[in-house]
Amino acid sequence: MSTVSTVVGGISFWYAQDGTPAPREPLPGDTSVDVCIVGGGYTGLWTAYYLKKAVPFLNITVLEAKFCGYGASGRNGGWLYNGIAGRDRYAKLHGHDAAVRLQKAMNDTVGEVVRTAAEEKIDADIHQGGVLEVAHTPSQLARLKDFHSVEIAFGESDRVLRGARETAERVHVTGAVGSTWTPHGARLHPAKLVKGLADAVEALGVTIHESTPVTEIKPKHAVTPYGTVRAPYVLRCTEGFTASLKGQKRTWLPMNSSMIVTEPLPARIWDTIGWEGRETLGDLAHAYFYAQRTADDRIALGGRGYPYRFGSATDNDGRTRPETVAALRELMVRLFPTTAGVHVDHAWSGVLGVPRDWCATVTLDRSTGLGWAGGYVGSGVATANLAARTLRDLIQQDSGQAGPTELTTLPWVNHKVRRWEPEPFRWLGVHGMYAAYRAADRRESTSPRPGTDPVARVADRIAGRH
Repeated sequence: MSTVSTVVGGISFWYAQDGTPAPREPLPGDTSVDVCIVGGGYTGLWTAYYLKKAVPFLNITVLEAKFCGYGASGRNGGWLYNGIAGRDRYAKLHGHDAAVRLQKAMNDTVGEVVRTAAEEKIDADIHQGGVLEVAHTPSQLARLKDFHSVEIAFGESDRVLRGARETAERVHVTGAVGSTWTPHGARLHPAKLVKGLADAVEALGVTIHESTPVTEIKPKHAVTPYGTVRAPYVLRCTEGFTASLKGQKRTWLPMNSSMIVTEPLPARIWDTIGWEGRETLGDLAHAYFYAQRTADDRIALGGRGYPYRFGSATDNDGRTRPETVAALRELMVRLFPTTAGVHVDHAWSGVLGVPRDWCATVTLDRSTGLGWAGGYVGSGVATANLAARTLRDLIQQDSGQAGPTELTTLPWVNHKVRRWEPEPFRWLGVHGMYAAYRAADRRESTSPRPGTDPVARVADRIAGRH
């Protein structure tokens, strides 16, 4: 199937469908505020939202290099779910009970986003159908059962394990031999959420300056080409674009993820697939996919594609390699053979932030007033909301307006991690890791044995994921 007429790039399908927002004014010059937030994605906007709601008299400014939601917040797969990067490591560092508290906070965060969107009248096509993750091979099924047991051990008593027949009754994924489902998940339209959130933040009295790239963050200063914003608190909420800041090249690695979306599918095709519950859908492969059934009955499906650009470079408006588009289309047809003749309307890419130990973090340095949150490793739609509420509590605690809270004592708060290796070792390591994962998936697909391929285990250890 040719992809000649497929729109490639253009930021994302979500913006092609809903339109880019009207531009906001850039920073007019030097200014002073109470809190300066760098980054107009989910993390920055949710932080501004909760801070302003908690302390209405605060003077808060958000600085955004392009426009709010230009990065991962406007390009992701629309998975609002309870996964958080690094939980197992936090269990090793701080104990099982601490990690259970973190997981419970993530479970609650899904409902918090749904509730707040409704309260602010943000129509983001949210459907709370849960998360369904499937297994295709004996090895994946063994990992799925282990994963299911671990999630229950971390407090998900409402999680359900399904066999091949029960899985097919929910979504007919070709070759699926089992699945696990959690109710703590929802499908949404990423751009509608971030645009609505930006409007809600402005309505509260927060100032947003777009087309204002921050080149350097230092204590009490955010430096831009148009002037410097001075503030007691400067919060870095730049996720995959963190490497563009002075001195941050090796802080978080900008990992690329790519997506395709089909034309709206007719009822005859949906009759063969099912998916009436509109769960978000993924699998237990090492190089996994993620997908949703959109509100207008398309399939939106993503995967890592070309995972990393040399020198921590970021993409240009979502441009995606033809071979990545073709690979994602091939994967979709393998999962759902009746989609073989459907048109792929749009393909795009975005970057997500990956710390060296693959652990999401939220931090406030009380000695400098510098704070940051991110390193979500692709799980940021919900995690950004929890991080924002945690930053709010940390600032209130530091300023003497409140004491410690349940959120400020979670194990990911003030977690420290070493920096990534210099080039060319970053490039070689990331591409080698994903080559190993794809090779492991290929071997597992033909092996009758249930064990995880040894190459994948080695790749996990080298990557620092376990």
